[in-house]
Amino acid sequence: MEAVFRIESAKIIAVVARIVRDIGIAEEIAQDALVAALEQWPESGVPDRPGAWLMATARHRAIDLVRRRETYARKLAEVGRALTDAPGPETPDAALTGTGSGGIGEDIDDDLLRLIFTACHPVLSTEARIALTLRLLGGLTTGEIARAFLAPEATVAQRIVRAKRGLARAGVPFEVPYGAERAARLSSVLEVIYLVFNEGYSATAGDDWLRPGLCEDALRLARVLAGLMPDEPEAHALAALLELQASRTPARTGPDGAPVLLADQNRSRWNQLLVRRGFAALTHAGSLAARTGAAPGPYALQAAIAACHARAVTYEETDWPAIAVLYGRLAALTPSPVVELNRAVAVSLAEGPAAGLALVDALADDPALKTYHLLPSVRGDLLARLGRTAEARAEFERAAGLTRNERERDLLSRRAAALGPPGARETP
Repeated sequence: MEAVFRIESAKIIAVVARIVRDIGIAEEIAQDALVAALEQWPESGVPDRPGAWLMATARHRAIDLVRRRETYARKLAEVGRALTDAPGPETPDAALTGTGSGGIGEDIDDDLLRLIFTACHPVLSTEARIALTLRLLGGLTTGEIARAFLAPEATVAQRIVRAKRGLARAGVPFEVPYGAERAARLSSVLEVIYLVFNEGYSATAGDDWLRPGLCEDALRLARVLAGLMPDEPEAHALAALLELQASRTPARTGPDGAPVLLADQNRSRWNQLLVRRGFAALTHAGSLAARTGAAPGPYALQAAIAACHARAVTYEETDWPAIAVLYGRLAALTPSPVVELNRAVAVSLAEGPAAGLALVDALADDPALKTYHLLPSVRGDLLARLGRTAEARAEFERAAGLTRNERERDLLSRRAAALGPPGARETP
C-alpha cells in the first residue's frame, strides 16, 4: 500500500488539484482515498490496478467537494468536461485510460506539469519550494524530508503548511505558464531539482557525505520533467547532468563511507548505464537547442563538463583545457564566485597550480565565500602542489573548521596531517 501510494500520489494530487484548485485540499483528498483503500481492500481484495482505483476514488471525492460548495456553478464552468465525464470508483480502469487527443492519460501528464510549476513557484522561498516538491512530487513524508536535510520535523511541517498557504494567499493559478513567465518559472523548477540532487551528492552537514535517496528522488524528478517537456533543451540538459553525476556514486565513498576524491576514484565502478543515459540526454538537449538556434544554457554547459569527466578513462586523461573553457562560458552566462572557484581548479590542471592560485586569490575577499569551506580547501590543494606546505596545511585546517559535514571534516583534517606537523620544512 505504501509503495503504491508513493508511486501514484503525485499523479493523484495533480489531477485533484486541477479540479479543486488548491494543492493543500488536493493532498488531503489523496490521503482520504488512501484511507478508503485501507478500509475496503482488506475485504474486497486489492484491485488489479490499484493506482487507477485510488485515482478514481480521489476524483470522485473532489467532484463531490466542488458540488457542495456554494461556488459550484463557477467551478463547474472552469473544469468543464473534466467534472461531468469523471468516472466513479466503481470503474477504476477508466481512470487512467483515454484514447485520442485530450485523453485522460494526456491530462495526467499536463496535471503533473502544472503541479511541478506550482510547487516551485518563485513566490515561495527556496527552502519551501524544495520541501513542497519533495512532499508532493517525491512522495516523501515530512519526517523523511526533515532527516534528509537535518532539520527538525516540526520546522519542515511548518514550512510545507506555509508554502501551501502562501500559494493560496498569492492566488497562484494551477497552470503551466507561457512566454517569458514560463522561462522564468522553468528556471525555478530546474533549480529546485538541482539543489535537491546536490544535497544528496554532497551533504551540507551530518555524518554522511552522500545521501543517495535524495539523488534518486532528484534524478527521477528530472526524468519526469524531461518527459513532460520534450521540447525544452534545459530540462533534458539537467537530466543529462544528474545522470552523469549520479554515475560516479559507487566510487565516491570507500567501504567505511569516507569520501574518495575524483582523482582517486576507481572509474571502473562508475555506472555505465547512467553514463550512456547522460550522453543520450545531452545529445538530445543539443539537438533541441540547435533546432531553435539557442545557445547552450547553464545546465547544458555543466552537463558538458560532466561528460568530459565521463569520457576520460583515467583522471590524467581528462581534457582539462576544454573543461576550463566550458567553465569560462558558464561564468559569463551565470556569474558566480562558486563557478569561478571551479574554473580556477580547471585552469590549475590545464595551465599549472600558479595560474589557478592567482584566480583563487582574486576571490579571497568575496563575501559570498567568506564561510565557504571549499575556498580554503582548493587553495590548500594548490599551495600543496606548489610545495608551500605550511600554508597549505593552514588552509586545510581552516576548511575543516568551516565544513559542517563530519566526513568532509575528517578528510580535510587528514589532508592537513599528511603535510606533516607545523614547522615542517616546505618543498623547495
